[in-house]
Amino acid sequence: MADKTVQLQIVSPDRIFYEGEATMVEMHTSEGDIGVYPDHIPLTTTLVPGIITITETEGEKQAAIHSGFVEILGDKITILAEVAEWPEEIDVHRAEEAKIRAERRLRGEDGKEINVFRAEMALRRSIARINLSKYSK
Repeated sequence: MADKTVQLQIVSPDRIFYEGEATMVEMHTSEGDIGVYPDHIPLTTTLVPGIITITETEGEKQAAIHSGFVEILGDKITILAEVAEWPEEIDVHRAEEAKIRAERRLRGEDGKEINVFRAEMALRRSIARINLSKYSK
């Protein structure tokens, strides 16, 4: 199976983030983590904030995806991402500050009523950015 590839396209609102051939793609969905090989059954699902791993014949690339949708067909994967970032594009200090703010909100330290789902998503995005920045070193 190593010689088979699937066409992968990752699109965000501001750019075509990635276009190329992959032997496997690993991502975080609302139903759990999945790995997709060529000839995968057709599937459409929702992505949650996390790190996507793109395995090419030359090696692996990783990026942060901040939710979106994925359409998987036998020979093509299309990801529509809210935000997609390579490790070198991440401001680690900003991500760490966002993590602290999200944790504070979830603990109720702001003294305001919060949207728990939004706070949890903010926490997931910041953790994905922090973890990915470690990968680039």
